[in-house]
Amino acid sequence: MEKKSYPLKDKVVMVTGGTGSFGKQFVQTVLQRQPPRKLIIFSRDELKQFDMQQKFNEQQYPCMRYFIGDVRDRDRLYRAMDGVDLVIHAAALKQVPTAEYNPIEVIKTNVLGAANIIDAAIDRNVQRVIALSTDKAANPINLYGATKLCSDKLFVSANGYSGHHGTKFSVVRYGNVMGSRGSVIPFFQQMRASGVLPVTDPKMTRFWITLEQAVHFVLRCLERMHGGEIFVPKIPSMNIVDLARAIAPECRIDVVGVRPGEKLHETMVPEDDARNTIEYDDYFVIRAPAANGSVNRNGGRPCPAGFRYSSDNNSSWLTVAELQRLAASDE
Repeated sequence: MEKKSYPLKDKVVMVTGGTGSFGKQFVQTVLQRQPPRKLIIFSRDELKQFDMQQKFNEQQYPCMRYFIGDVRDRDRLYRAMDGVDLVIHAAALKQVPTAEYNPIEVIKTNVLGAANIIDAAIDRNVQRVIALSTDKAANPINLYGATKLCSDKLFVSANGYSGHHGTKFSVVRYGNVMGSRGSVIPFFQQMRASGVLPVTDPKMTRFWITLEQAVHFVLRCLERMHGGEIFVPKIPSMNIVDLARAIAPECRIDVVGVRPGEKLHETMVPEDDARNTIEYDDYFVIRAPAANGSVNRNGGRPCPAGFRYSSDNNSSWLTVAELQRLAASDE
C-alpha cells in the first residue's frame, strides 16, 4: 500500500528556477489542483519573473511570492527558505554546448548550487526536497551530465547528515521534455520552410515526456519519497527520424552527424545501478546502496542483474501518428 498523500494545501513551497518551463507548468498545475499556503518562485531573472507575474499575480493568487536570487548565493537561499516546508529544485544550467565552453560556471550552478540548497534546507528545517535531474546524468559523456550526476549524488548523500533536522532529499530523473525551452520540435518547425531537416543520426533515440506528465510525476514522488531515492518514470521512446517525419513529412532529411557530447541513445537506469533498483508498474526507484536492504518495497520487485533502462531497449515507443499529435499540441 502506498503511503498516505502528502498534500500541498497547508505547506510553504519553493521552486528554484521557477520561471523555467517546468516551474511555470508546476505553478499552473498546483494552483488548479491544490494551492499551497505559499508558493515561492526563486530565480535570478527579473524580466522572467515580471512576465510570470502577469499570468500568476499575487492579487489573483494570494499564495504567490517572487524572490530574486541565485542558487550560488548561499545567504540568499537561507533567507528565502525561512519557513519553507518543501523545495522543488529545478534551477540549472542545461545547454550542453554552453557547458562545454563554460565549465566552471556550470559547476558553480549545478554542483555548488546543489550543495547550497542542501545546507540551507537542513539548517532551515525544510521537510522535503525534490531535485530534478536528467537522463544525461546516467553514464555521462558531457559536462552538463557530469554536473547533474554530482548533484544527484549530493542530494542522495544529504539524507545521511540531515540529523535531527529530519530533512528528506530525493531526486527525479526523466528524459527529453516536450514543450520545454530547447525542445527540438520548435527547431524542426522553424526549419520546415527550408524543405530540409537536419538529423544527427537516423538511429538516434530519446525518452519523451510532456511538461504536464513531469509535474504530476514530481508531485507523486513528493508523496512517495522516504529520502535517498532516484525516481525514474516509465515513459516512451521516440526515434529522431520518426519525429522529423511527423513534423514535416514532405521535407528531405539531412544526416549531419552526432554532435560533441551527444549520445545515440540515453539511459536512465544504467546496468551498474540495477542491483539497487526496484521496479513498479509505472516507475523505477534507484536506492542508495546503504539503504537498499532495509527499504520497504511496497509491491515493487528488484531488477535483475545487468538490467538497463535505455531509450533504445524500451518496450514503449511513440508512433509517427502519436508524435504528430504531440507536436501539434506543442505549437
